[in-house]
Amino acid sequence: MPGKMENPLPGRIDSISRRIKELDRVGISVRSRRLLKLLLDETPRLHDILKQSNNVVEVTGSIYSWMMGLIEERPDAAVFYRRERTGRDAFEKLNWRDYAIIRILDYIDHTGWEFPDPNLHGDTAVSNPFRILWLATRKNIGGANEDFFEDMLMLFRQLSGKLKPPRPDRNRLFKWMDRHPSGLDPDILEMRKLNRERILGIIINRMERGEISDQRFKFVPGMTRDQKFRRALEWWNEYQFHLRFAIRDPELLNEMLDFTLSPMTMRVLHNARQVGIPIFVNPHYLTLVNVHEPGFAVGADLAIRDYILCSEHLVKEFGRISAWEKEDQVEPGKPNAAGWLLPTSDCVHRRYPEVAILIPETMGRACGGLCVSCQRMYDFQRGHLNFNLDKLKPQKPWSERLPQLMQYFENDSQLRDILITGGDALMSSNRSLEKVLDAVVEMARNKRRANRNRLEGEKFAEMVRVRLGTRLPAYLPQRITPGLIQVLTEFKEKAVKVGISQFVIQTHFETAMELTPETARAVRMLAQAGWTITNQMVFTAAASRRGHAAKLRQVLNDMGILSYYTFTVKGYMENYQNFATNARAVQEQMEEKVFGQVPEAFHDEIRRFPEKVTQMAENIQQLRERADLPFLATDRNVLNLPGVGKSLSFRVIGITRWGRRILEFDHDSTRAHSPIIKKMGRVVVIESKSIRQYMAQLEEMGESLDEYKTVWGYSIGETEPGEQVYEYPGYDFSITNRYTNLQLEE
Repeated sequence: MPGKMENPLPGRIDSISRRIKELDRVGISVRSRRLLKLLLDETPRLHDILKQSNNVVEVTGSIYSWMMGLIEERPDAAVFYRRERTGRDAFEKLNWRDYAIIRILDYIDHTGWEFPDPNLHGDTAVSNPFRILWLATRKNIGGANEDFFEDMLMLFRQLSGKLKPPRPDRNRLFKWMDRHPSGLDPDILEMRKLNRERILGIIINRMERGEISDQRFKFVPGMTRDQKFRRALEWWNEYQFHLRFAIRDPELLNEMLDFTLSPMTMRVLHNARQVGIPIFVNPHYLTLVNVHEPGFAVGADLAIRDYILCSEHLVKEFGRISAWEKEDQVEPGKPNAAGWLLPTSDCVHRRYPEVAILIPETMGRACGGLCVSCQRMYDFQRGHLNFNLDKLKPQKPWSERLPQLMQYFENDSQLRDILITGGDALMSSNRSLEKVLDAVVEMARNKRRANRNRLEGEKFAEMVRVRLGTRLPAYLPQRITPGLIQVLTEFKEKAVKVGISQFVIQTHFETAMELTPETARAVRMLAQAGWTITNQMVFTAAASRRGHAAKLRQVLNDMGILSYYTFTVKGYMENYQNFATNARAVQEQMEEKVFGQVPEAFHDEIRRFPEKVTQMAENIQQLRERADLPFLATDRNVLNLPGVGKSLSFRVIGITRWGRRILEFDHDSTRAHSPIIKKMGRVVVIESKSIRQYMAQLEEMGESLDEYKTVWGYSIGETEPGEQVYEYPGYDFSITNRYTNLQLEE
């Protein structure tokens, strides 16, 4: 069983056993006892079992018999529990009570199991919830906290029907969406105009005092203050200005925000700087942070603040952060966790047969700003990613390495999709990006030519899709220049001739508040160049508020952007602040995103959207009107697994005495994987916070917890099928089933 400790050293077993016994003897708090009393009063049968059983074996045996009697009345739940049927169709046949029955049975099946907990740097988590309940009932001990008892109370309320099943309500969704303003709302635009004036004023003051200077951006002697401001407004439209004057210092950041950062926040920022976490916020993005916000915008920028302001957890963990995806841990000459042999450990990443990631050795290794939940924070930790922009300019060895890396794609039997990212693909200069794209065209041409000499059924997959991963439409839309558009347009013209037919800008907007007039202009320019724009949202705690993701989908659709993925925050304790539980991801999917599901009658139409990408916004709007949809829910909720791939197919199989849920994930059965997953089996993830801790965060943000009550009941997830618009085009020939660049350990 993946995640279960196998053959630990005897000393390790003794140590774990002693610690568990010590925790078992710890008394429970008054609040925990009150929650336990509620549970027992509301569930007489459980009360009798716990009171009358002499040991935990009797407890689990009695509860097991109880649950099996219930599940046998529900054939669909029984076959799902036994994993005789899985997948989306089987999942959708379950009812609200089935979730509870299956979770209780899974808790029993995994009683006493021990899991290495990366949140605790390998310390062991043990799931034994009914032993804890028995000890607490009999002796008021067991060492569990109130997070555990509240989760168990809600579990049995779900079983009894007291925790009511969800009732999705479209009108209520609209009210939730209306809570979240867009960056294009007139009142928000006016606030940001004032923010820009304040920030430019501070920059001008510092230039006048000689505290900052630049060869390109400088004032002519004798200019009046008004003339300097007008010149600075001209600079504002140049992306180089924002990179040159990006804020890297806590004190300057506080000044730019009119000294509104709290002493605690400043302390964290100073500590972050000391341990090596960079600060990098460009002036454009800083205007999106509200200062002295009026009532209509209270909390509107929380998702932005949580992306640029470090947490104490990140500072504490920095220096010992590990790559979340095991396939990113590469040793030269050895296959990664997915079994792929790579040409380099730092420029090519790969999980799936069809696609690999290319990270150029250019300024594309940097970003337009630092996202504090960055999936590659471990690369910042080791200095591989940074914001030393001058040092990131491509060196001569890169021009020699690039053709060698392209040979990897050319000689691979399954690769058909290249994702150029970083960092950020569009941080590369036009010239650097052009060289990379030209190399892609040459590689695709060579791959196509080589297939002429291969027999039917032995041909290699040819390149059909090129993607550029970038957050600059949100972080720095001024980067989308006519020169860049010319590079992208000319590349597409050349690439079409060698068989590439899909061209995607894969961007990342986190909130509707990131939209600006500059963003709208950038998106229009990219669409005119013939590139489909898709969005990946990270489901942070602030972004997980009711209606937030739905509002983002809607405003992106208005601009002609299709949602692609909604990611659960990954990482261990370093991302504790921003982590929203997987239960909330399923709740959002089932109760909010459901109102944007595209009816099957429109699937063929949406598949053809990229054929007329210059009309994307109009076509999306027309489909929404005819299908009566507030937005198109073309994204899938997923977690990047610490094993291989993405999935939201999970069951909660355990819970720690601190209320943190233990999830067992299966791989996404709807897509191709490395054959290694047949050997890996399912993947265990221990969440970094309990449901109760997550709810407490929501309450601090001003949310009403009554609106989230059903989150406690979502203990099962199943990956949604992909939208047809994202399918690869077919070939008019048969490709080989053989894998190259794959080495599986025996």
